Amino acid sequence: MFHDPLFILVVIAVLVTLFILMLGIGSFGFGGKFHANNANRLMRYRIAAQAVAILCILIFVYFRR
Repeated sequence: MFHDPLFILVVIAVLVTLFILMLGIGSFGFGGKFHANNANRLMRYRIAAQAVAILCILIFVYFRR
């Protein structure tokens, strides 16, 4: 399964989404100037990354069922 390029793409997409989510939660927890300047931008990036991850998962399931 780790030799499947679609599976690797799904894992990368999910990890990027997780990284952006953790960055947003971390900035929310600490607050400050970084959070005030980047909170909405991080949310938009997370939503876009999540959409790409879901699309990758659907493509993976479609081709590997």
